[in-house]
Amino acid sequence: MRAAIFREYGGADVLHLDDVPDPAAGPGEIRVAVQAAALNHLDVWTRRGLPDHTLPHIGGSDIAGIVDALGAGVTSLATGTRVVVNPTVSCGTCEWCVRGEDSLCTTFRIIGEHLQGGFAEYVVVPAANLLALPAGFDVERAAAAPLAFLTAWRGLVSRARLQSGESVLITGASGGVATAAIALARHFGARVFAITTTDHVDQVRALGADHVFDRNEPAHRKQLFDATGRRGVDVVFDSVGAATWHDNLRALSRGGRLVVYGATTGHAASTDLRFIFWKQLDIMGTTMSNRREFADVMRLVFDGAVAPVIDVVWPLDRIRDAHLRLERGEQFGKIVLVP
Repeated sequence: MRAAIFREYGGADVLHLDDVPDPAAGPGEIRVAVQAAALNHLDVWTRRGLPDHTLPHIGGSDIAGIVDALGAGVTSLATGTRVVVNPTVSCGTCEWCVRGEDSLCTTFRIIGEHLQGGFAEYVVVPAANLLALPAGFDVERAAAAPLAFLTAWRGLVSRARLQSGESVLITGASGGVATAAIALARHFGARVFAITTTDHVDQVRALGADHVFDRNEPAHRKQLFDATGRRGVDVVFDSVGAATWHDNLRALSRGGRLVVYGATTGHAASTDLRFIFWKQLDIMGTTMSNRREFADVMRLVFDGAVAPVIDVVWPLDRIRDAHLRLERGEQFGKIVLVP
């Protein structure tokens, strides 16, 4: 099969299209003929040298396609079924999996990071990780949804327990997870504040954010605080990390919750503990989701209650261009590749 692979770590130039052996579905697995796969920042970090995977490597966590072959013991889906992939892989037997918390699994893995991914003609995944697509639901939209929406759902709904009438600040608001978070926050009746780059202010506003601030504007944090009536927001949903950490704590209201799902500007941040105890703040991390959460949020996507934002749909042979576009922050929403 044809696949986009890298044999060494580095810049986008290490990515190559090559012919590799077709993968075979083992017991409990299904081989999917990939019809669309979307990029995440995880793909960039993996290519740069994020550990715990085997070289040569095929990236791509967000995948939609057609069931092509069944491994031994699989009866849940028939060949020819159109499906979307849950990228979270768990053991099913550790104490966390028994509790239903797949993303806390002691051997937690992500397709496209720890396991070979979907930037190829075929990918093999556990049968339990597939959901059938509704008739007429297009594969590009399906591929653009999983990682972004499952991360946003767990962070805002399960972890922060965002309520109707509350306020949420979403940083880095042009990314896939952030645009999904805007859609979910609006769906649940929250007031949405967002910070993004100059080029994307109007696009984020068009998604329905109530207040959008240009991060290149020196006074944008004061403008944010004023827009809340100098109260602050109930929830901050952040993946920027070190560069925004201090400001995020300041932006929270008394009793506020800071949810962290990434650290694109660095993982080492200095904390003024007085913010934590004086305002009685909660700081919580979140990663991916469990199976129930994945099914719940994908049902909203299938029903059209929320929708992924697609930046571009390109052929797989533009894998280098796609990585560079994401790395430079030029995209708005998800970049989808078609083999």
